[in-house]
Amino acid sequence: MGGPGWEDGLRPYQNEPSSPVRPFTVTGGRSTPRTHLAMETLVHSMIPAFQDLSHLIPEYQAIISLCRSVRSVAEISALLRVPLGVARVLIADMAAEGLVQLHQPQLDAGKPDLNLLERVLSGLRRL
Repeated sequence: MGGPGWEDGLRPYQNEPSSPVRPFTVTGGRSTPRTHLAMETLVHSMIPAFQDLSHLIPEYQAIISLCRSVRSVAEISALLRVPLGVARVLIADMAAEGLVQLHQPQLDAGKPDLNLLERVLSGLRRL
């Protein structure tokens, strides 16, 4: 599906060299999300596939499309080719608007999340 640079059949978010101006304007100059999002926070779209997204900014459209299957904040950042801080701000804003659902990792008194460690190990084995 698609050519070089295509991921899951979606067009790459940026076709031109990265510019710090666009992410700055998209986040309204904010570099800190309204809610804390770990990079391993899982994100899932709450918008049905058939719903028209044309009224949303392109970044929201891209995140909703990517998150039809659950993705981590870090994955979204990498696939959209935006800095992690920008992805966090956008995703937190989308969660506040009810566009995406967040699944935050639960850390029990500093103990590692066993589920997260198992997913990381599984991913490493696939490499």
